[in-house]
Amino acid sequence: MNKLLVVGAGTMGRGIAHVGALSGFDVAITDKKGVDVGPAVLSIRADLDKGVAKGKLDATLRDAAVARLRASTDFCKDAEAADIVIEAVFEDIDLKTSIVKHLEEHVRPDALIGTNTSSLSITKIAAAAQHPGRVIGTHFFNPVHIMQLLEIVMAEQTTPATLERTLALAKTLGKTAIVVKDVPGFATSRLGVCLGLEAIRMLEQGVASAADIDTALELGYRHPMGPLKLTDLVGLDVRLAIADHLHRELKGDQYKAPDLMRRMVAEGKLGKKTGQGFYRWVDGNAVAG
Repeated sequence: MNKLLVVGAGTMGRGIAHVGALSGFDVAITDKKGVDVGPAVLSIRADLDKGVAKGKLDATLRDAAVARLRASTDFCKDAEAADIVIEAVFEDIDLKTSIVKHLEEHVRPDALIGTNTSSLSITKIAAAAQHPGRVIGTHFFNPVHIMQLLEIVMAEQTTPATLERTLALAKTLGKTAIVVKDVPGFATSRLGVCLGLEAIRMLEQGVASAADIDTALELGYRHPMGPLKLTDLVGLDVRLAIADHLHRELKGDQYKAPDLMRRMVAEGKLGKKTGQGFYRWVDGNAVAG
């Protein structure tokens, strides 16, 4: 079980490929048809280099990981060879179900299929598969190479054998796993998004600055990162889509997105990836004000 195919070369896909290569998997990464994933591979290598430069990663481990990582040039061949496939495309259930359906035309019957989503129904995604019992939710957290948690989500169709394999995968990747039912928002998004939206409402109401709200959670409750900085890191557009989904499914006003959030997304202030969100982002670092 050492060949991993990652479908999706965005932030999460790159992070999963990064951790997979460091953990001993032969990793191929691909994206939507026609998308060049060469830059994604270069980005992963740059992140590995940063780890070495900061003294957090041994150079020999980096070199071994780089040797195990490549851009997929033949999707069908790599899918057929994969022991594990993890799709990590954008949070769109139609896109994810179409990818799972397409994967089943190529992967081996014993291949594990993980879907990385923070709120979408794994049961609905698995329904697109001919063998839905091997489909499971694998919710990683950004940045994947730093965050220790893997939220494993059981679809209604997921078999106990699939869960056992996924728990083993988490251990190999050095993650601490939790297992949750397939309910809207699972465990983490229901809590995290609720907290993040309340922080945005506080900012909107002028309760305190973004930096002070974040400091309150970091120092008062020992959160490693404040909710506004985390929203910048995840992406305001991504968080807004999750909030809207949870509001539709769970109905609670706590999941209703604040006007400030919608306005910022409309203005293209999406956080770190655009250089401006609740913070300004300069050379990868958050600057208040």
